[in-house]
Amino acid sequence: MNDKEIQSELLAVSALAADYCSALENARDSEKADFVAEMLDYLPRLYWHFSDLVVEDPAADSEFGYYPEYVDEDFYEAVRRNAESVLGEDDVFLETFEQDMKYSDTPIAASISECLADIFQPLYNFLSVVKESEGEQSAGAYCECRENFIAYWSQTLCNVMRALNHLRYAN
Repeated sequence: MNDKEIQSELLAVSALAADYCSALENARDSEKADFVAEMLDYLPRLYWHFSDLVVEDPAADSEFGYYPEYVDEDFYEAVRRNAESVLGEDDVFLETFEQDMKYSDTPIAASISECLADIFQPLYNFLSVVKESEGEQSAGAYCECRENFIAYWSQTLCNVMRALNHLRYAN
């Protein structure tokens, strides 16, 4: 991929991430069925973009590399509560990929709203770096977000999609 194609892909993933973050920030204004459908629209596309787009990290050869956190605990909790308020009693699901599950006789509950907020956090941080740097650090911010995707939020995304899919089609 040439630089122009990479920039175009980074713009597309930034727009998708912005839409996802906006949907979570405004979740209180949604009906449950619409919110679930919207999340099921965004999540597979986020997975695909972060799995498919490999960008060389410019931080390897420069002074870049440290990106600040923009989502503090209060902001995270506000986003989580927004989703929780829409989902109500349907916010809880049984987690099957939890490491402790293999040692437990009892099911381990997880929260859809917490999973969605866990995905929101690195995406919002990515977008904030892009916005603050006027796009100049988009490749490095994407690389950091993708590393976090590989390390933890890809599994979270897959798990919460299963729960959202159940809400959409099993109820």
